[in-house]
Amino acid sequence: MPKDSFSFDVVSEVDMAEVTNAVDQARREVSTRFDFKNTETSMDRDDALIEVRSSTEDRLKAAVEVLKDKMVRREIPLKALADGPVQPGAKSSVRQSIHVNSGISDDKAREITKFVKGLGLKVQTQHQKDQVRVSAKKKDDLQATIQALKEHDFGIALQFTNYR
Repeated sequence: MPKDSFSFDVVSEVDMAEVTNAVDQARREVSTRFDFKNTETSMDRDDALIEVRSSTEDRLKAAVEVLKDKMVRREIPLKALADGPVQPGAKSSVRQSIHVNSGISDDKAREITKFVKGLGLKVQTQHQKDQVRVSAKKKDDLQATIQALKEHDFGIALQFTNYR
């Protein structure tokens, strides 16, 4: 990168330790709340997948809301969560999987790159693994790009790092 050039990275990161904390808090709240008594509601986390189970669909949705509330309080963007369908489970129970998305997929990176090029600013984009690097000669162009990216909805949580 030349000396008279500036850049930043567009990333979609989730702090998995905070996800663990949010799941633990939600699990504790569900276990102590009266409206969840005898509903066999549970939450399990395996890497980037959270599975919520309950005896009724109504209690399942309530448990998912408790989980999402805890996620918001721990500053985990809800756009990073992808809800799976509600499925029947064992012993007439229901379950739902929630996937925690981290990183920018190739399709989203192409969409972001196309959007940035369509802005008409003098910036270059480069797709690197699960992030997009944007560089320019003027900081003003980068700041305008960040503002435009913040205002557009790509369906994923975006953060801007390594601004230099």
